[in-house]
Order: sequence, then structure tokens, then C-alpha cells
Amino acid sequence: MTTFVTLQEIDQAADAVRARTSHQPRVGFILGSGLNDLANSVEKADSVAFADLPNWPRSTVHGHAGRLVIGELEGQSVMVMQGRVHFYEGYSMSQITLPVRVMKRLGLEMLFVTNAAGGVNPEFVPGDVMLITDNLNMVGMSGSNPLMGPNIDELGPRFPDMSRAYDDELMRLARTAAQENNITLREGVYCALSGPSFESPADLRFLRMVGTDAVGMSTVPEVIVARHAGLRVLGLSGISNKANLDGSTVTTHEEVIEAGKVITPKIEKIVRGVLRAV
Repeated sequence: MTTFVTLQEIDQAADAVRARTSHQPRVGFILGSGLNDLANSVEKADSVAFADLPNWPRSTVHGHAGRLVIGELEGQSVMVMQGRVHFYEGYSMSQITLPVRVMKRLGLEMLFVTNAAGGVNPEFVPGDVMLITDNLNMVGMSGSNPLMGPNIDELGPRFPDMSRAYDDELMRLARTAAQENNITLREGVYCALSGPSFESPADLRFLRMVGTDAVGMSTVPEVIVARHAGLRVLGLSGISNKANLDGSTVTTHEEVIEAGKVITPKIEKIVRGVLRAV
């Protein structure tokens, strides 16, 4: 049976966060595999373990620290999810997106999402950063949309528009920040699959044919819920491995984590530039 999160459960978690910090964050972050180091830059930080928050799903994956870091970054009050939870860990879509709804109830205005992704576009190489300009919701198309179940009217409309999932102004600021830091910023469409198995060569050839530039196992459900709630969204993918379109290589989670060490400094410079500008 699918578990649908209620407004009461969301508010219980939000109240628990409020009780553990005096900060009033404006910008939320969700950090992907191997990208946790950005949270270490947060100043005047309060740290809260996911396990200490009621109804909050707990991350079980290596490379996801499983805590909130709330403080200041580039003069902005931020709330950083150091690690995320995934559909493949056994949670419902409603459960894995509860943190985004908590952000809404805490008064946040923006959500910056990052992930480690496989580069499907043949021009992409490991270590690249891709600005997500749109997404392909393969999991949702197959019947697992995070907005299924009773709509919570206090959070957003029954049928939210997704024509501009990623905010034009935030994307412009990201391009400027990348240019100022001499970072090559790729752009493209991110496709979300359920995982946890990596894609077969046939999967990847299909995804490339329909316009995918990078593929991963997260992000899109969070973005859908953020847009439902009226949050402005910026998405960045760290290209951690080159997609195996011909079956000649093996993809591992270890290489994804390792690539994060190269990618994180680039994403941090871009994000800092955007924060200064907003």
C-alpha cells in the first residue's frame, strides 16, 4: 500500500526543525552522491540528524550523510540536506519528498538541487557540471508521481504546471557564475529513473534517442513537489561517469563518489555566485 504523507506529519517535522535552530532559511539545498562537502562551508551552522526529526525518511546510501545543516552561506540563510533519500530505498514518493514540503512550511523560497549523474550526451565527460534546463520524468510516467494521492491544498494546486520547472533567472545567474569562475557549464535534460540498478546499454540508447543528456535516480520528484509548492528551482548535475551505450564498461557507485571530489568545488563556486546575486 502506498504511504501518503499528511499535512500534520509535514508540520510535525517542520516544528522539530524550528526547535533546533534560530535561523530562518530562505534557500534550501539537496546534495547528491559524493557532493556532501558543500555543507561543510555553511557558517554559524546548526546540524540536525535526519533520525532526530519525526516522519523524516533516513538515507541508507553510502555518500549521503543524512543530516540537515542550517546556517549562512554568502550572506543567505540556508538549509542544506546533506544527503537525500531515494525511491529505490523502499520509501513512497510522498515520503521521499517530505523534506521539500517541510522547506515550504518553513518559509523557504528557493530550492537548489544537485545530483551525480551519468553523461548520456556523448560530448559530456566525467567531472563536467550540467545546468538542468528541463527534465524527463520516466518514473512518474510509469505511475509513480510524488503528487499522487490526496492533494494538500495548503501546499499547492491539484494540477501544477511544469512547463518551467527550472527558474529562468536562477539559470541565468548560474551561467554568469560559471563564466566568472572559468567553469565550462554544460546544459541539458536530466532524466530520472527509479534505480538502483544502473542503466543497460539499450536503456541508454533509448534515453539518448528521446533527448536525455544526463541520467540519474533522484531530483525530479523533489523538483515536482517544489514547483507544486511554488518554490523557485535551480538544478545542477555533476557528471560522474560516461554512459555505457555499447556495453564496453562497468559503472560503479565508487566511481560516482570519487568523481564528486572533482565536481563539488565547481558546483560550490557556481552556487556561491548565484547566492551572492539573489
